Amino acid sequence: MQGVIIGATLAFLTAILIMNAVGRSATTTVNGWSSIRACGQPGNGVLLRAACAKALPAVNVFEEAAYWTAMKDGSGQRLNGANQYVLNFPPGHFPPNAAFWSLTVTDVVGYMVNSPINRNSFDDRSDLARNSDGSVDIYLQHTAPEGHEQNWLPTPSGNFKLMLRAYLPGAAVLDGTYHVPPVVRAA
Repeated sequence: MQGVIIGATLAFLTAILIMNAVGRSATTTVNGWSSIRACGQPGNGVLLRAACAKALPAVNVFEEAAYWTAMKDGSGQRLNGANQYVLNFPPGHFPPNAAFWSLTVTDVVGYMVNSPINRNSFDDRSDLARNSDGSVDIYLQHTAPEGHEQNWLPTPSGNFKLMLRAYLPGAAVLDGTYHVPPVVRAA
């Protein structure tokens, strides 16, 4: 019986390692934002389907919904609520789409986190303040940024993850020319 338990445990751990390797090989990362464009595609092998299910349990094909995740800022440092960050979208640089986009803060597993203002996300319907040049700064930090509360997306005190989605993504997303701006640690 011990041999069965040990064998099953080793098989499980081996499967996780293989799924992680397949997921990494299919992942594209630009500016700290990662995406797996092949998820949801017909004809994917069982390993890629498993890796996609592990990364994004309910995923659409990329042409229906593009997903990007960030666990690190643009300089490669782990996102952590002890720091303050700014995500600047230049004018007209929100993810192009024919439906909507959304940006969500989660814990590292992907669960929503408690927020002092009951806000976990922004989307294209959010009333975000624009800068004088038309760009939009989203403030990602644990405590409210004085004077910028309207664009504040609260983060947990520890490590966190960001997920950006574009539903019915536009041509620039589909052809790979659109890149999400980096999350920048505020000075």
